[in-house]
Amino acid sequence: MILVSACLLGINCKYNGGNSLRKEVLEFLKNKGEFILVCPEFLGGLPIPRDPSEIVKRKGKNRILVKSITGRDVTRNFLKGAKKTLVIAKNNKVKLAILKSKSPSCGVGQTYDGTFSNTLVKGNGITAALLKKNGIRVITEIDIQNYLNSKEKKVA
Repeated sequence: MILVSACLLGINCKYNGGNSLRKEVLEFLKNKGEFILVCPEFLGGLPIPRDPSEIVKRKGKNRILVKSITGRDVTRNFLKGAKKTLVIAKNNKVKLAILKSKSPSCGVGQTYDGTFSNTLVKGNGITAALLKKNGIRVITEIDIQNYLNSKEKKVA
C-alpha cells in the first residue's frame, strides 16, 4: 500500500485551493495497485483554501512551531494531521509515502524557512518526519524518477 499527497493526484486541497497534479506520480501508481490519498493539513482541521503556513522554528528534538502568513499558530493542526496520517498509514500497512515537496507537512529534506520569502532550509515537514520516524519510506514527487531508476537497477 502506498500513501500519496492528494494534491499530487489533482485533488484541490492545497492552501490556495488548487492542486499540484504530477503525471509522473499518476504513471507510477498505475502499476502499483492500491494507494491512499491524504492531505495532512486538511486532516488536521485546516480549511481549503487556507493561509499559507511555514515552519517558523524547530525548537529542538520534539518541539516545533508552525505559523500561517498572518501569524496564526497552526502547530496543533499540523501535529494532529500528521498523527491522523500515521494512523492511516499503520492501519493500511503502508511502506512507501509519496508526499509534496517543500511543504511544511509533507516536505522531505527541505522546507521553507518560515519567513515566507521562498527560502528553503534543511529539514522535513511534520508529517514526513513522523512517517519516517515510524519506518515508512518517504519520497517526494521530485524523487519519483530516482526511485523508479533505483528499482529498475535492482531488477536488472
